[in-house]
Amino acid sequence: MALCLKQVFSKDKTFRPRKRFEPGTQRFELYKKAQASLKSGLDLRSVVRLPPGENIDDWIAVHVVDFFNRINLIYGTMAEHCNETSCPVMAGGPRYEYRWQDERQYRRPAKLSAPRYMALLMDWIEGLINDEDVFPTRVGVPFPKNFQQVCTKILTRLFRVFVHVYIHHFDSILNMGAEAHVNTCYKHFYYFIREFSLVDQRELEPLGAVEYVGEMGHKYG
Repeated sequence: MALCLKQVFSKDKTFRPRKRFEPGTQRFELYKKAQASLKSGLDLRSVVRLPPGENIDDWIAVHVVDFFNRINLIYGTMAEHCNETSCPVMAGGPRYEYRWQDERQYRRPAKLSAPRYMALLMDWIEGLINDEDVFPTRVGVPFPKNFQQVCTKILTRLFRVFVHVYIHHFDSILNMGAEAHVNTCYKHFYYFIREFSLVDQRELEPLGAVEYVGEMGHKYG
């Protein structure tokens, strides 16, 4: 069965409004450049490299927002299969368990179900990318000094979505005919975080080498 976006967007709180870049801004132009490169068929390793003369924080910001939108969509397509009963713990197979911590409700690492973890994660990221102090959109306003640290935390947590989806819900990906789309998105994400060393190597261990990600899904599915 092919991926049905109408069905996806009918779910209640699975999706947030997509964060968009204002036309005419530098980041909008960077976003268009990145999308054009993706559609051109270039090798993904080449696509993620910083274009000559561009600001690295702008490039990272554009990709963080785009990955948030795309991964949110991917998880939402199988959210009905990820519930309190099927996934009582946010995990990546038997060896990896992810606990949630924030500055509000969960000040200490908390063991949560996967759907609860995902909901908190998407809310948390949405809050950050819509915060002008973190992701400024006005011309001339600089990024905060800790911007790349914030992005590392966002991308590390988004990687965990891939881990959970591949290991626990790969059958759903196959049933929807979305395997090629998800694999391409993952490889794009993987090459980007590796290009700029944005996620600790230890966090990548659950899925191993990017070339074998499809096999990981078959192995655990």
